[in-house]
Amino acid sequence: MIIKQRVESKELNVYRILNSRKVLSDEDAAHLARLEKGYEGEVIFDKRVERLSKEWLVLNDMQLEINHSEFQIDSVIIAQKPILLFEIKNFEGDYYIKDDQWYYNNGTKIQNPVSQLERSEVLLQRLLRDHGYNTPIESYLIFVNPGFHLYNAPQNLPIIFPTQLNRFFDKLNKIPSSMSARHQKLAHKLISLHKKESRFKKMPEYSYGELRKGFRCCCYSFNIESKKSLIVCKNCGSTEDIESAILRSVDEYSLLFQDEKITTNAIYEWCMGIKARGTIRRILLKNYIQMGNTKSSYYVKKE
Repeated sequence: MIIKQRVESKELNVYRILNSRKVLSDEDAAHLARLEKGYEGEVIFDKRVERLSKEWLVLNDMQLEINHSEFQIDSVIIAQKPILLFEIKNFEGDYYIKDDQWYYNNGTKIQNPVSQLERSEVLLQRLLRDHGYNTPIESYLIFVNPGFHLYNAPQNLPIIFPTQLNRFFDKLNKIPSSMSARHQKLAHKLISLHKKESRFKKMPEYSYGELRKGFRCCCYSFNIESKKSLIVCKNCGSTEDIESAILRSVDEYSLLFQDEKITTNAIYEWCMGIKARGTIRRILLKNYIQMGNTKSSYYVKKE
């Protein structure tokens, strides 16, 4: 049972939007590619977990903190006895280990993912004990990409390689899965401790003036045609009703400019005047709460 779904991170969404509305620097473009590949790998793992014949409690994308130390966990599965902690990697290509340090095959040093996993396990164990849980934890570093190979890997590392995934999930299926109210309580305690944002995430720099304005399709194309009640994408052929397109544009604007108020004029300009102010105002009134009744009124999202 999935208690906390996996969704695209705020960071990934911001980079995707910026990529469609400006030319990213080489560094930012490379970072977006890493984010996309990482999320793709997590989705691959999720599909394998969904096939397990268990009533386990699954929590994805957990951002936690203890004693001012933040840590992120790709997936946590609360089973009958152990808590299963997973760090998921979608690495592709050849890597090697030398003196406990990890390298890409061209000699480029990378962060040691085993150390990352060990840190998360230690902090999670400490967090659980602080809240009265002394549950054992089993941690695994999962590689999902069949194009990955690691040279010089010691046998004692908690690594599951792509060729071992079938056997590993068969092993998981043999773990007892009887859930109790205590397990449910633990899952909801962890969710209550989840932080929506990490204070260490560094977003790319951008300004309003440099971003392309207008409606874009879900395929990120701006090659659209506005009809009476529809937006038609000439790139992928999809259609979207005007209300949905405007609300998606509002979400984009709010995500990129969190300190700015949502006003009719702001959204009109963000959408490049493709639809009349009256249409935008009507949709905002329907889906948001209007604050004030003057020309300086703005809108806040309904809870």
